[in-house]
Parts: sequence; structure tokens; C-alpha cells
Amino acid sequence: MAQTCGVHPMTIASRVAIERERCIGMSSAEREWRKQWLQDQVLSKNEPVYVEEYWRERTNPIRRLYRAPLNIFFNLLTPILGEGRAADYRYITGKLFLLSFGVLATHYYFKYGGNNWTKKGGWRVVQSKPMVLPGQPGFPFKTNYAPSDYADRGFKCSGFAK
Repeated sequence: MAQTCGVHPMTIASRVAIERERCIGMSSAEREWRKQWLQDQVLSKNEPVYVEEYWRERTNPIRRLYRAPLNIFFNLLTPILGEGRAADYRYITGKLFLLSFGVLATHYYFKYGGNNWTKKGGWRVVQSKPMVLPGQPGFPFKTNYAPSDYADRGFKCSGFAK
């Protein structure tokens, strides 16, 4: 959804925002208005203002919960590193934690939750036969699998097969 909810935004600068329009001529009221508008564009040294209640209302409680440990840690580092550098390190550290968690979760799944003969679901990881082209040693490639080895899914290694 658009920021203006489908309503075309209205510029507050009027026609004096365009230099060509200002060169055509401005009335004294427009000059005063333009002068005030330019003064209003200058931010005070106290801005931007961080309002804790505003950000608490805008962020999801679950998001605040999982961001809290890094926020606490980097709030302690902010006086040492500086605000901008601490924010950059906090961002990078959070992304590295999420990436490492994803890698470890994927590894765990494929190690312990893969497709084998004991369960119906799970991703099945298979290896295709190697590509051996004419003129290479081992051409034509023939497997040493017995017919009972196909669709085994790890049953022969389980200890039940005799």
C-alpha cells in the first residue's frame, strides 16, 4: 500500500519550489513564505529525537524480545565505538547470528531428519552417477549396485536386513 493510501501527495512548497517559477516573479507574500519555508527545513541540533514509547508501539513484541540481547550488548559498546559504528556492528552481528543459525539448522535437518526407510517424509538426498565421457578412463560407466540396492534408503545398513 502506498504511503499516502492512494491519495496523491500534495507538495507544501507550492510553485516556488521550482527555480523557473521563482525567476518569473514572486510577490512579497510569496517571498516571506519562501523565506519561512527555508528556515523550517533546517533541523535543530537536538533532532532527530528518539522517543522510546514511539518505537515500542511500532515494533512487534516478539521482535523486541529477540533483539534485546544484542541491543543491551551494543548499548554498552556505544560509548566506546560511537553510535554509528555500534549500529553497524550490531546489524552485522545480528545477520551473522541468523545466518549461522540457518546453516546449523539445515545441517541438523539433513543429518537427523532426512529421508530414510524409517519414515515417510523428509527431503531425500541422492547422488547422481559421475559423468564419464567417451575417451575418459572408466567409459562406459557401470555401477556395481545389485538390483536389491536400488530404493534401499539405508535399510541394509540398519542391522535388520540379513
